[in-house]
Amino acid sequence: MHPQIVQDHPGNCPICGMTLEPKTAMAGSEEDNPELRDMRRRLLVGSALSLPVFIIAMWHIVPGAPDWVQGDLSRWAQFILSTPVVLWCGWPFFKRGWLSLANRSLNMFTLIAMGVGVAYVYSTVVMLTPRIFPVSFQEHGKIGIYFEAAAIITVLVLLGQVVELRARSRTGSAIRALLGLVPTTARVVREQGERDVGLEQVDAGDTLRVRPGEKIPVDGKITDGKTSVDESMITGEPMPVEKRSGDGVTGGTINQTGSFLMTAEKVGADTVLSRIIEMVAQAQRSRAPIQSLADKVAAWFVPAVIAIAALTFVAWSLFGPEPRLAHAIVNAVAVLIIACPCALGLATPMSIMVGVGRGAQEGILIKNAEAMEVIEKVDTLVVDKTGTLTEGKQRLTTIIAFDSLDEKQLLAMAAAVEQQSEHPLGAAIVLGAQQRHVALAKITDFQSRTGGGVSARVDGKNVFVGKLEFLKSQNVTNLEKLESKAADLQAQGQTAIFVAVEKRAAGVLVVSDPIKESTLRAIGDLHKIAIEIIMLTGDNERTARAVAQKLGIDDVEAGVEPQNKTERVRTLREQHHVVAMAGDGINDAPALAAADVGIAMGTGTDVAMESAGITLVKGDLRGIDKAIHLSRATMRNIRQNLFFAFVYNSLGIPIAAGALYPFFGLLLNPMIAGAAMSFSSVSVIVNALRLRSIKL
Repeated sequence: MHPQIVQDHPGNCPICGMTLEPKTAMAGSEEDNPELRDMRRRLLVGSALSLPVFIIAMWHIVPGAPDWVQGDLSRWAQFILSTPVVLWCGWPFFKRGWLSLANRSLNMFTLIAMGVGVAYVYSTVVMLTPRIFPVSFQEHGKIGIYFEAAAIITVLVLLGQVVELRARSRTGSAIRALLGLVPTTARVVREQGERDVGLEQVDAGDTLRVRPGEKIPVDGKITDGKTSVDESMITGEPMPVEKRSGDGVTGGTINQTGSFLMTAEKVGADTVLSRIIEMVAQAQRSRAPIQSLADKVAAWFVPAVIAIAALTFVAWSLFGPEPRLAHAIVNAVAVLIIACPCALGLATPMSIMVGVGRGAQEGILIKNAEAMEVIEKVDTLVVDKTGTLTEGKQRLTTIIAFDSLDEKQLLAMAAAVEQQSEHPLGAAIVLGAQQRHVALAKITDFQSRTGGGVSARVDGKNVFVGKLEFLKSQNVTNLEKLESKAADLQAQGQTAIFVAVEKRAAGVLVVSDPIKESTLRAIGDLHKIAIEIIMLTGDNERTARAVAQKLGIDDVEAGVEPQNKTERVRTLREQHHVVAMAGDGINDAPALAAADVGIAMGTGTDVAMESAGITLVKGDLRGIDKAIHLSRATMRNIRQNLFFAFVYNSLGIPIAAGALYPFFGLLLNPMIAGAAMSFSSVSVIVNALRLRSIKL
């Protein structure tokens, strides 16, 4: 509840009294929790001792009950059995209650410790020194004792704690699942041979061998061999990906068919998987702004409850039926117990923890609880084009050959020239030739003009590849045949690269950045939930308009510089829009930070992911629709929890104070108050855990 509290050893939060969570996520099962084991042990002992106390205390209401159940033997048995329940089983609550007073931060354990303590101490004094009480305290010749209330309340609170701790353990299942993907060893290849070492002993630059069926230990690059890799834990795609020398691999993914050597590049906390785990853990520890509402209520609620309990005691002492003091103590204890605000404290953090974990299962990494809360209200989504709407990789899609050359010959000549170029479009042409198994000839006299094109001699012929203006400057003829075709292609959002052989136009190579298969559906889903979509891109107007029209984007601005993206986002916010910005590049980072919530593509740069509140691991825009639905479900869940907690306390306190007694003669037994208090916490926990099964 209070992530600002940090210490170097296990313990309890001085503000709310709850157990501090470890900052570093740990692998293991739900049962590997020392506090849960301790509370369960106390619950078992407390239940075994409290059951006979309850039976003995209640036996007198059974017809035909023996006389001894109301005698001294029965009372001493209750005292002996309930003492270890209260003093040992309930000791953590008294300790936390005392710390709340010492730290001047009253919380739910303040009320529990006071309620149980008053019931037990009063009953003990009655047992040990009954003569100090006046005769008016007696009922049927005996002064009432409430050991069964103190013991049963302690057991019920322990039950609530065990349920809560088990639920909190289950909320960490997403992190444990991620940690389960991390291999524990790696096979290091050194001059003296190969050997398996612990993952912590692997350094960047080490050569590692990965055998079939093994998990890839760290992030790196294949240096020898080829294989197929199951990357579903990162991308969500079930089909294995072919990998060969020079390709990057990610730690935690599974090598399938081949053995290969790799160079370790990112190890330890720097790997993709480790960063994902840390991001999820940080988000589960963070606070949502709505939590401040519960904090404000709790700040005055506990003192107010203590005051109401005191007034209840005074009122029953002065105006209640005989024995007045006994009634006063019972009702004051009932007020303290039923008003315990544990449900209020659990309402927000439980839902946030479950919601963040659920998002991680879907490849939606939420950096903090604030992003979870804000994205619910988003009405405008600003998107970059390259790498966000599109794949971010230029591909050779079409070959148009003229004159005597066929498509394969045209591609062979152009790729031969471009193999010495460093331009991304040239790389796309070379890759296209490789994928089509086109052999590349050796070239001579290579020349490059920045921003224009390249030329070289291929098989004794002068070949020119580049923009239309570049070929015109080289006095290439017959270009008019290609110009109209190129204009049509550019109108469709594609890039035309002209090729000439011996100063005569030979054809056009079409390179494009394909739109992701999921983008069209993602935009349709976002429109269904009334999200306006604006595309800001540095690309040219014609290409940007073509992409926007094809996808049904509401508005588009082309030729936008990175700083202008940031200004545009700020302008939208000033117009009272709640803005989400989705991007993947370094140039998007300022705009991601300026938006109400930034959304980074997991396939993009580290800088973009650091600037964003949400990262989509798969780089799939459909994740935004899922994130909005998750946020809405989580915030709805939190509001339900807060409503349950507020209504419960609003109704429970007057009943516990005796408001129904003048009309119906009904009083709330402290044991019933304890059961109701535990039930309220359990109801909040169960409601929060429903988020684990929501469909996104």
